[in-house]
Amino acid sequence: MTSRVSTQGAPGAGDPDEEREPAAPTDAAPKDGAATDGAAKDLAAADPAPQDFEAKDSAEAQAPAEGSDKGAAAPDAPGRSRRPPAVTTDTARPEGGGRAAPGDAPAPARQWPLLTVLGLTALGLFVVGTDLFPQSFRVGGILVGVALLTGAGLRRALPSVGMLAVRSRFTDMVTYGVMGGLIVLLALMVQPAPWLRIPFLEDILHLTIT
Repeated sequence: MTSRVSTQGAPGAGDPDEEREPAAPTDAAPKDGAATDGAAKDLAAADPAPQDFEAKDSAEAQAPAEGSDKGAAAPDAPGRSRRPPAVTTDTARPEGGGRAAPGDAPAPARQWPLLTVLGLTALGLFVVGTDLFPQSFRVGGILVGVALLTGAGLRRALPSVGMLAVRSRFTDMVTYGVMGGLIVLLALMVQPAPWLRIPFLEDILHLTIT
């Protein structure tokens, strides 16, 4: 009697034949289905269809062509190289190489600086060649030097000198000026009866010849 009462009084040690309450329904089945769907999507993403590879290859093939077209249209785009091309097709006009007269003027007028220098040079050569007077060789040489000095002055004074411009303004001025000055100096010092005597230059000349 006593053992029966004690058995009924313990809530946790019930009769094994006693019926238990059914457990609450769980959503394990839907979770398993969602996991299955996610795995299938991962497999599809990891193993794309052949059509995706073809579309990707065609897009990559078109990308360089589009890039080259953009580079040709905008050569000064930031990030692109500004190096000169390996093969040049023309020559850049030097500084101040524009025409020296308006565009509606005749061609000789547009190139009058060059024609002035050439005219003085031709006159000096004519004087030397014809030998019209005793000092014609000296005067002719001076005219050739003055022609080059005139070219240097025109290159400095005028913004545009036409075909008289060969290189930069500074380079043309130095070239014309040095050559013209040397020719005038030699014409003044040439023998016989030189018009200018510079002792140390004469000594250098004698040492060079002897």
